[in-house]
Amino acid sequence: AFDKTVAKDNSLAVGYFQRGFVHLQLEMYEEALSDYHMAFSHLRKNPFIDYKQLGLRHILYAWEVLYSTAAAQCRLQQWQEARATLDKAIVWRPEGRTGILDLALERVQDRLFLEPMQVPLGEFFRPRKKEVEQLDSKDFLGKPKV
Repeated sequence: AFDKTVAKDNSLAVGYFQRGFVHLQLEMYEEALSDYHMAFSHLRKNPFIDYKQLGLRHILYAWEVLYSTAAAQCRLQQWQEARATLDKAIVWRPEGRTGILDLALERVQDRLFLEPMQVPLGEFFRPRKKEVEQLDSKDFLGKPKV
């Protein structure tokens, strides 16, 4: 389903982010790392993307994507890269609140795996009712009178 989603909208950062999480769960680490890189690139240097307008009550933050990227790098035994990615995530973390990232840096230094971030369970795309109503076909011409 995520493959179809990103095929239809290849700039949907949250689609790559969620697919990366699934790849990590399936132990497809290279694919997960690739998806997290794609998610970060599709953020287009924005600190976050708010998907509420599209019907997903979630904000995807750049630091979360970088944190999950580091989690994939840990699974691949790329400890130096994971540390560099977490250092980059600290820069993207809003208002200098870096507690979770400091703990992650310690775990990477001790060569312990990180658990990736994910969209909260139970959050789905739910388009607004107004947009769904417009999907019904409408007869603008009326019936022919011949």
